[in-house]
Amino acid sequence: MLKTDKVLVCSSVKFGTSGARGLVTDFTPDVCAAFTHAFVSSMQVNFKFDTVAIAIDNRPSSYQMAQACSAALEQAGLKTLYYGVIPTPALAYAAMQADIPCIMVTGSHIPFDRNGLKFYRPDGEISKADEQGINNALCEFEALQVLPELTLDESAGQLYVKRSTDLFASDFLAGKHIGIYEHSSAGRELYTPLFEALGAKVTRLERSDEFVPIDTEAVSDEDQAKAKTWAVEYGFDMIFSTDGDGDRPLISDEKGNWLRGDILGLLTARELGIEALAVPVSCNTAIEECGAFKTVERTRIGSPYVIAEFDNLSNDYASVAGFEANGGFLLGSDVQINGKTLKALPTRDAVLPALMLLAASKQVTISELLADLPQRYTYSDRIKNFATEKSQAIIAKAKQDPAELLNQLGFKGVTVTQADSTDGLRLTLDNGNIIHLRPSGNAPELRCYCEASDPVVAKEINQKALANIVGM
Repeated sequence: MLKTDKVLVCSSVKFGTSGARGLVTDFTPDVCAAFTHAFVSSMQVNFKFDTVAIAIDNRPSSYQMAQACSAALEQAGLKTLYYGVIPTPALAYAAMQADIPCIMVTGSHIPFDRNGLKFYRPDGEISKADEQGINNALCEFEALQVLPELTLDESAGQLYVKRSTDLFASDFLAGKHIGIYEHSSAGRELYTPLFEALGAKVTRLERSDEFVPIDTEAVSDEDQAKAKTWAVEYGFDMIFSTDGDGDRPLISDEKGNWLRGDILGLLTARELGIEALAVPVSCNTAIEECGAFKTVERTRIGSPYVIAEFDNLSNDYASVAGFEANGGFLLGSDVQINGKTLKALPTRDAVLPALMLLAASKQVTISELLADLPQRYTYSDRIKNFATEKSQAIIAKAKQDPAELLNQLGFKGVTVTQADSTDGLRLTLDNGNIIHLRPSGNAPELRCYCEASDPVVAKEINQKALANIVGM
């Protein structure tokens, strides 16, 4: 017999900001089983259920991991409801409606040699306390010998599409031409029929048979160039795409300029009439400066922290939501759209922001919407293969002497007016620029977010900071 705590401790798989992540080679069948047994055990403390839903992304390793999770569920006397390749929010929404837990096999945007597991309670994403419960669970299980073939149930994908199409008339998007950059997104089979059901003309773009690790926070130069080329060639009103598991949107204006996720979230929340927001500390300050919201609370980076703040905000405000710099929009309360109720979905979603942006741009272009916002620009990038321990050491030292860090990064003649250590280190400078350093919670990477009143300046200070960090 194997014990979950020992299997998990001996593995290199760890929880980050969005589920358990690690190399594919570390997600052995028994490691997947250990996580599944630990998750089920922690959920059974507060919930009664006989079924757990599972879905996957398009990574080559995801189906076998789902098989291992299903085998563990069978050992635990539970049934598996397998929804196949669908977006994470589609799985979460279907499981919430069925009042059962679920497991999403995905590594989101990280390279295909890595993968992960996301866990959901019957009422939404697990909390950091739930993570601790999974890590500390004490269960015994037999090593897996045979992995079962899984029977596909397509109802979750259909329910996810219906969630959106029920809110609008069938001609809501009549006259709109939308490009769908499909690549290897888990939602690529759903997006075209969804937008077409609302009257849009859709052109499918660049489907890939190989997994493409799209990072919505650090869009590659290649993908930036593609969008501008497509915009000219097809005359799109919008280009829509997502990361690997379909919970973070990547959306461009009519000119092929990809929107920052937090600016997209701002426009989405404003169009929904949201009163109170919870957003990570890394988000753009235009959120407060636009004056559209009664309150904005800043949290650590990661959807569990945003969701945890919803409980506090719901005591005082009728409508609550949150979003992240990577674009995922979390609906913390039911809202009314066209006289119909859209139920809360407190996990990242990519489709709702696209629909709300299209609603907001019925009479104007998306670029015109952007021009009316406070002109604050964020540029973010990362250093790959940068040891987390090194990142943490740099930040720990900088917290003691932020001015010295500025000197090391090459920024002389400016001073720090505010140092925020909510998550990493976010320095506001006397010239209004912001430099924010933070180790990734999912991979050995150091992220840098920079904000300025000019997009060129934001990019310049970001590149300068990262270049100097490499030499530290």
